[in-house]
Amino acid sequence: MANQTLDVVGIGNAIVDVIAHSTDTFLGEQQLAKGGMMLIDADRANELYGLMEPALEMSGGSAANTIAGIASFGGKAGFIGKVRNDQLGDVFAHDIRALGVTYGTPAATEGLPTARCLILVTPDAQRTMNTFLGACQALGPDDVDPYLIENAQITYLEGYLWDPEMAKAAFRKAMDIAHAAKRQVALTLSDAFCVDRYRAEFRELVKNQVDILFANEAEITSLYEAKDFDEALQLVRQDCKFAALTRSEKGSVVISGDEIHVVDAEPGVKVVDTTGAGDMYAAGFLYGLTNGKSLHDCGRLGSIAAAEAISHVGARPETPYKDLMKAKLG
Repeated sequence: MANQTLDVVGIGNAIVDVIAHSTDTFLGEQQLAKGGMMLIDADRANELYGLMEPALEMSGGSAANTIAGIASFGGKAGFIGKVRNDQLGDVFAHDIRALGVTYGTPAATEGLPTARCLILVTPDAQRTMNTFLGACQALGPDDVDPYLIENAQITYLEGYLWDPEMAKAAFRKAMDIAHAAKRQVALTLSDAFCVDRYRAEFRELVKNQVDILFANEAEITSLYEAKDFDEALQLVRQDCKFAALTRSEKGSVVISGDEIHVVDAEPGVKVVDTTGAGDMYAAGFLYGLTNGKSLHDCGRLGSIAAAEAISHVGARPETPYKDLMKAKLG
């Protein structure tokens, strides 16, 4: 990597997405919680894959999608995530590097294969994710490149990766390096089920380690066990420097201390697949924040990116975000 400052480096699950259309009936038959994310083992992954409709396969993973979105805006980004030295691992590495993202995490040479996420999209555009983490679980502190962290304005962490103990250690190492270098740390809560598993730990992180928090309405309400969104909003503003809270068709709310911005969702969007909407919102917000945009415009860039993501199948951009930014913000 050239001697330059990155806008954002992401740490997350390096996953290949397998996306197929499905029905509520199928979800019921398979006892899948609609709209959520379930961790599955290799046997269940093979079983579900065999039952799915014809699928589209592409590189994914929540934080990796966000990093891809930042690159689409024209931002400088890096990624840390573990794959196996297998076919899907090669696909993931090629795809993210082709976007101009700095990626040098060594592939595992033994153990579980590269992770994959089986995504079932129902006619109402809701996505139900079934994730086999595979080689992702091998990510550890030794994979955290201090040079990348020190040279990124923001280190962005994916809540989904809080499950494996070694990954937790990697996150804590990255946060310590970032703060020692006077850089900022961002966290996405990822999923309400994830919050339920680690509420106390996430609360500690948000209060003491995280500068920028991303969450949707269900996640932030669950985090604070609040009676409604407004109560959760008042609580989170006391804990971190910035919070960007998404509310689907209601848009988003961006908070920084006493500063609150309500940002409308982009109008006139036909929803095809909600996969990656939150990931791309984070991409727009982080690109704006690291490139001198106002907080309102950061939220607006998030909305623009999310709207593009939900207009087609798959999370990665089909229209370059830098073109959409120019057309909509000038």
